[in-house]
Amino acid sequence: MLGEAADAVVGAFADQQNWGMSGLRPDQYVADLVADEAVLGVLGAAGIRVLSEESGLQEDGFQEGNGLIAVVDPLDGSTNASLQLGLFATSLCVVDEHGPWLAVVHDHPGKRRYTAIRGGGATLDGAPLASPREIALSEAVVAVNGVPPRQASWWQFRALGCCALELCAVAEGRFAGYVDFSGSLHVWDYLGALLVCSEVGVAVVDCEGRDLTVIDQEAMRSPVAAASSLLPQLLSVRRNTVD
Repeated sequence: MLGEAADAVVGAFADQQNWGMSGLRPDQYVADLVADEAVLGVLGAAGIRVLSEESGLQEDGFQEGNGLIAVVDPLDGSTNASLQLGLFATSLCVVDEHGPWLAVVHDHPGKRRYTAIRGGGATLDGAPLASPREIALSEAVVAVNGVPPRQASWWQFRALGCCALELCAVAEGRFAGYVDFSGSLHVWDYLGALLVCSEVGVAVVDCEGRDLTVIDQEAMRSPVAAASSLLPQLLSVRRNTVD
């Protein structure tokens, strides 16, 4: 189901020419709406609720007794896409009564696909992802959203504008961690990649200890991700930063 939805967006983008603003909302692009329509066309037929960045909570065709909800960012990194920068994705995560259950994060320019199932591990293009190795903070390259403090103890940082793929890069071991300094991320920005991270032993937490699996389109969070010993150090950097 999630793979089919991601495939639908790939197909919809095959002939996409207009990557500009939609004119309907200040931060919305035409490609956001194209991707949303493609996702809803698949998930709407599955009888589950959908919480999408672009269209809110969709319950048309929802089957009573089905407690599943798909949390969707049809196009994460849409500004990157509008500028033809090679980092944008479709992120999908099905949540049940126990939390994130299934996830797909599709990297459109890279034609790479991360998948995860709770308790079943995570894969990249079908190959299992292993737990990333430990890295000292002084050697770490950390992905960030927002503006980090001038004095941080990591080696380098990158701000790439696509939370889903940045978190997946932590799961893959390309980044040592991820820190949001903006406090402005919504559940659809990070939830699919959160499950990918969790399944390889990378912890993802909110800097204030709040629940990240929040089915609320208004709620905003500040996720911080890293493997084991590095996480407390990144949390300390984040908590000592004035928003």
